[in-house]
Amino acid sequence: MNLHDLKPAEGSKKRKRRVGRGTGSGRGYTSGRGANGQNSRSGSKTSLTFEGGQTPLFRQLPKRGFNNIFKKQYSIVNVFQLNKFDKGTEITPERLLEAGLIDKIAKNGVKVLAKGDLSKQLVVKVHAFSSSAVEKIEKAGGKAEVI
Repeated sequence: MNLHDLKPAEGSKKRKRRVGRGTGSGRGYTSGRGANGQNSRSGSKTSLTFEGGQTPLFRQLPKRGFNNIFKKQYSIVNVFQLNKFDKGTEITPERLLEAGLIDKIAKNGVKVLAKGDLSKQLVVKVHAFSSSAVEKIEKAGGKAEVI
């Protein structure tokens, strides 16, 4: 076998359909586009939201809500999740990220909430705490410090 003997596999190559080449081809006259109208013209494309001139559904429905640009966005950690760390550990947002307790440090940082119980003495340094989370951390003998 030589390079000039190579041929593509049977059925792998499909010929391009030549339209508008006479009525005998089956794709002559209107080239498979139907008779007249917007879609028979060259360069005709409509957007996905176009509904034939009727007011589109997205314009018929009322707008709802708004995005508050001043909203505080925190990565949330609950108190019971902190039991994962050894006694006396200093917990920072970076350490929480390494341990996989948060996916990313959010725009306004990390906040600790009070769900569950803490059984270890820890020093927690994050951006925000709920008041009951501070109580639980201090009850376990630890410290809650705001960065």
